[in-house]
Amino acid sequence: MTKEVVRKGLSLGERPTHKDSSALRESRFGFADVKALHDCRSSMKRPKKDQVTPERLMQFGFAYAPPLIIGAAVSNKVFDSLATGAKTVAQLSKETGAPVRGLRAIMNALIGLELLKKDRQEKYSLTPESEAFLLSNKIGTLAGFFAMVSTHILPDWLHLSEAVKTGAPPIALNQEATGPEFFSILVENIIPMSYPAATTLGRSLGLAKKREPLRVLDIAAGSGIWGIALAQQSPLVHVTAQDWPAMIPITKRTTQKFGVSDRFSYVEGDVLEADFGNDYDIAILGHILHTEGEERSRKLLKKTFRALKSGGVIAIGEWLVNDQRTEPLPSLIFAVNMFIHSERGDTFSFKEIKGWLEEARFKRVRKLEAPGPSPLILATKP
Repeated sequence: MTKEVVRKGLSLGERPTHKDSSALRESRFGFADVKALHDCRSSMKRPKKDQVTPERLMQFGFAYAPPLIIGAAVSNKVFDSLATGAKTVAQLSKETGAPVRGLRAIMNALIGLELLKKDRQEKYSLTPESEAFLLSNKIGTLAGFFAMVSTHILPDWLHLSEAVKTGAPPIALNQEATGPEFFSILVENIIPMSYPAATTLGRSLGLAKKREPLRVLDIAAGSGIWGIALAQQSPLVHVTAQDWPAMIPITKRTTQKFGVSDRFSYVEGDVLEADFGNDYDIAILGHILHTEGEERSRKLLKKTFRALKSGGVIAIGEWLVNDQRTEPLPSLIFAVNMFIHSERGDTFSFKEIKGWLEEARFKRVRKLEAPGPSPLILATKP
């Protein structure tokens, strides 16, 4: 059974507590932790020793279903409607306008996914997990992400066989000509993946105790959530957010929601072409290297080194794989996602990224345990 998570989402400008971060790590849908998917794979019924059956493969055959069921519930306002209290299917149908038959099917499936509960009066209600992360009016919601699975993610995955045969993705979203339309929808919907990790980063760097101004560079900032989380911890933090011109309005909108827009400035352009400036105390690459691929990532790390002051720290968030590329499963699947959505994207090991950082002349390359798909990677400019 999934452990109980926090009963609240992330309110405006609110910092996640240690309990919040633990809840994110333990969420069965945790971008926050690889354990959920690993447990799902391990818990599938396995045949007795020396007996081979198709049962496990058949279970894989329906693995597409949970995100689509959650997305359908989000689109039909199931979770939002239950936010005011337990209801029967008939009551939900009247409130949402959706016919009873389809609602009953997805809502019973959501019980099996431990995202809804049902009492003896046939009334459905939210679980702590769905209340925390699937209500559309909460900043920390994942509702938007699941709603976009069928429209923005799955369609490209349907071309996987052809892409493997040709070696070319159906669309290269890492390009400025094609990427903003996709990322402008994605970045706000994955805030819960990065916010707790960014908050942990700020705490580990002792930002709240600093007495001098701190300059932060958030590279390919997207929603700006990495810089936002650091700015929340000290009024002395000023963030420079860099991204494509089409993405900057989204960053500005998010900083306003979190109440830190007065401490943000912006640099437009491609990561390898934009003028970052210099003398930064902290540089953040929050889930960027997997999109850029090895060659551009190595160049970007060297450029970031030049932008930092002596003693400055680079922080990297990634979906790490082991050296043999045999685990963890979520990161291996995410590598396929990068193959589908970019020309050179991939997932990398700590050893690989450590080598690139040392090549760029960084020192003290280390891991920082934080909520997320993998530990953060930190390194210091001597």
